[in-house]
Order: sequence, then structure tokens, then C-alpha cells
Amino acid sequence: MLSTVNLTQRYGKRVLFEKINITLDPGKRYGLIGANGAGKSTFMKILAGEIEPSEGEVQIQPGAKLGMLGQNQYAFEDFTLKDAVLYGNKRLYEAQKEKEKLYMEGNFDDDAVNNRLAELEIICAEEDPTYESDVHIEKLLTALGFPVEIHDNLMSSLTGGDKFKILLAQVLFYKPDILLLDEPTNNLDMETIAWLENELKRHEGVLVVISHDRHFLNAVVNHILDLDFQTIREFTGNYDEWYIAANLITKQKEMERSKKLKEKEELEKFIARFSANASKAKQATSRQKQLEKLDIEEIKVSSRRDPSIVFKANREIGNEVLDVEHLAKSYADKKVFEDITFKVNKGDKIALIGSNGVGKTTLLEILMGNLEPDSGTYKWGQTVHTTYFPQNTTDIVKGEEKLYQWIQNHNQKWHIDEIRKCLGRMLFSGEEQEKSVEACSGGEKHRIMLSKMMMDSANFLVLDEPDNHLDLEAIVALGEALHNYQGGVICVTHDRELIDAFANRIIKINDDGTITDFEGNYEEFVEANGK
Repeated sequence: MLSTVNLTQRYGKRVLFEKINITLDPGKRYGLIGANGAGKSTFMKILAGEIEPSEGEVQIQPGAKLGMLGQNQYAFEDFTLKDAVLYGNKRLYEAQKEKEKLYMEGNFDDDAVNNRLAELEIICAEEDPTYESDVHIEKLLTALGFPVEIHDNLMSSLTGGDKFKILLAQVLFYKPDILLLDEPTNNLDMETIAWLENELKRHEGVLVVISHDRHFLNAVVNHILDLDFQTIREFTGNYDEWYIAANLITKQKEMERSKKLKEKEELEKFIARFSANASKAKQATSRQKQLEKLDIEEIKVSSRRDPSIVFKANREIGNEVLDVEHLAKSYADKKVFEDITFKVNKGDKIALIGSNGVGKTTLLEILMGNLEPDSGTYKWGQTVHTTYFPQNTTDIVKGEEKLYQWIQNHNQKWHIDEIRKCLGRMLFSGEEQEKSVEACSGGEKHRIMLSKMMMDSANFLVLDEPDNHLDLEAIVALGEALHNYQGGVICVTHDRELIDAFANRIIKINDDGTITDFEGNYEEFVEANGK
């Protein structure tokens, strides 16, 4: 249904990928993976026709509909929510809008008007043969958390995250034969992600999805496209199956190379020893030919790099950690939550979960002293030293300072060598540490904040969606770091694999503002609560 022929993309001397020849088949759901900066989004934009490749071409089966998740959430500010979703099928949207206008303003004594209405009815019947587009739009919006009473509101009334959800509804409404999704789970809560998984598993055409959510990839995809070494390798299976296979292939190559290097060494020794000996000259010549034929392929260095995240507590935490009693918070007329009460014990590593908008970030901001509650109290223990990863990290990490200077500004006593080591652990080379934080990407800013948190040496970590903008390798490293950490943790995340890695307690803020407090891991929480 979709093929690439010698597809190459380069920017100056930098080659992202070259001579990619793949065919994507209906019924296959592909996860496109690779390190940050490897060219995943660029490759997808080329497939969608949004970017011209340096060389090669994309071939799409005639008549196949292609849809790609939009990235400009501000493109439909004057549209209602319903119309923004309907615009996913532009032909149907334009026909419906023209038809509505003619019925309101048209002269029905004019044959041209009546003929045009007949043409528009045909277009609407072709694009929406069951006349259920309104019902489909309503179901999509409701499933994404938008109640029916706001479907006629303007897009400009929504937050950025909710606007992105509308773009997701838009491309799903179109029902394309080839569906391209770049980070579709961004800004979705766990229940909505589960809904999306079920939607995508029913997709009958070609699906290509980029995601840093391992659980999502494992649930949805049945093939992996691994963008590495400036090429794309296809694997059958989900992400975990690819991970096992890719590591096995690397180890096999290493063993094969070691074997050939040993053989090469033995041949060279034989040749050096006997080439001057007339009786052995023939054998030496034969071995020389063997040596020339020996192909010792260099094992390529992957573009993937695993950060080394280590949180060390400066002192052991005491038995009194955190008491939260009857906290309540409202904005204007909207109640966020009320009567939030829980106690954090020594050794607790808490995953704070709940739907978008229930107040998870608000609760953390109160606990960190950045926001006043309307009522209620909270008290940290005397021995507790916290460090905070705020949700708006990309806005906070800013300025013209060099990376290590930005971190040192938080504590002049921190030694520059230790700061540089922490940045190195987060994959910033010496040269990269010299650039200004303003020039960093979202993912780089998150790694800078994690470097700063390592320097804090706190005994309690408070994190609000730290996995946003991180690639899969960094999320795995973060999960291991939280698991190995000897202090306490409260972390907001929608990444179920990350939760599984560290959490021994789940606190869910429910839609009615109450909480469900569960001692145990996430899998046990789901079994006990049914979701």
C-alpha cells in the first residue's frame, strides 16, 4: 500500500538516513523507533508528503487515503470542536458547509442552486454513506474527555493539551487507509490511552506510530521499524520482542567479530613465522590469501545512548515524611479537589495518577510550596530534603547560561566538575555543555533538570511527568534510577511501564475530587479496582 524507493534525507553533511527501501502492508501496525534526533519525525513527514526527500520517492497505492496526526494545535482557533474534527475529512466538511449556506441563503427558484445542492448531496453521500458523521464525532469527542455540552464551543477556549486531543480525533475521524501518528499519547491520561489502543488495534490499513510509551507500543504494534545506522530495519513483533531480537543480533555480531579477529591473529602469526621458510612458503602464501578474504566487519556504534541516572540521598529519611490533611483547591467556580488526606511513610514510592484536569499538578505545586491551598494542611518531616521536577520544566530551563552554569546557579557550593559529571551521565558531551540552555530542545531541557536533581542529593523526589520529551532509553534509565533510589518518591506519569518500574503505592485522584489510596504496585491496583 505504501513503499519507499531509495529514500534519502540529509541536511548539509549530516545524513539522517539513506537509500531506504521498504514496503508497508495493510493489516500491519508499525512502531517507528530510534534515538532522539535520528530522523523519525522527518521520515514520517516525508511519508505524508509534508517534506521533500533529498533523494528517492514515496509510492502510495492509487486511491488510498493517507492521514497524519497534525502538530499545529492552534490551526483551528475559530472552529467549533465538532467542526475541527469534521475538517479531518475536508471534502465532507466543505460540502456540508456549502450545503448549509445554500439552504440558508440560496434562491431555490434558481436551477443552478438546486443543481449545486444535488451535487453536494452526492458528495456527502459518498463521504458519509450512513449519515452518521455527527454520531461518530460525538463518540470520539466524548471518549477523549469532552462532554457533549461543549462540542459547539470554539477551539480557542481549550488548553494546548486539549487542542492536541482534537487533532487526534480529527485524523481518526477521517478513517485513512494509511494512518501516521507522531506521539499520539502526549497529553492523554491512562484511561484515554487505553481507549486509543483499542481504536488502533482495529485499524485495518497501514499504521505507523512514533511513541516513547513502551506499554502503548507493546499493546498496539505488531511490527517495528528501527531507524538506526542511517537505515531502517524491520522486525516482526512488538517493542519488547524487538528489544530481545536486537540485543541478540548485536551479541552474535560481537561473537562473530571476536572469532574472526582471533583467526586473523593466528594467520598473521603463521605468515610472519614461515614466509621466509622455503618448505613452508606455499602454506604461508595460502594463509595470506585466506587472510585477504577474511571480512572483519566493524560493529557500528548505535545512535542510541543510555543515560546513567543515579539519585543519591544526602541523608537517610526519618520516620516522619509527609502528612496531608483535608487539602482543598478551587479555581474561580471550578472545584479541583477537596478533602485530600493521606500520609507518606518511609520507603513509599508513590505513583500519583488520575484523569487530566483532576488536580495532580495542583497538588504537587501545593506540596512544594508554590501554591496556597484553599483549606487543609500539609507538613513535611524534619529530615526531609525534597527536589522537584515541575511539569513546565521546558519553560523553567531558560537563559543564556551554559548548561553547567545554569545548574550551578542553584547552589554556588556545587563543584563544577561534579556538575559536568552529572551532565555527562545525561549524555551531554563536553562540547555540548558549552551551549546555552536556551538553545536546548525539550528533551535536552528535561535531561538538564534531571542532572540538577542528581546534584541536589535530596532524600525525597517529587516529579511531574518527567518522561515527557524523553526517549525510550532515558525512560528505562529513569525507571531503574527510581527503583534503586533509597529515598521517597511521588511521581505523576501516564507511562505504565515507568510506574511498574518503581511504584509500591498508587494514589489516584478521582474525577469527583476524592482519592483512592492503594498499597501495592500498579498491576495489583488494576486488579483490585478493575481499571
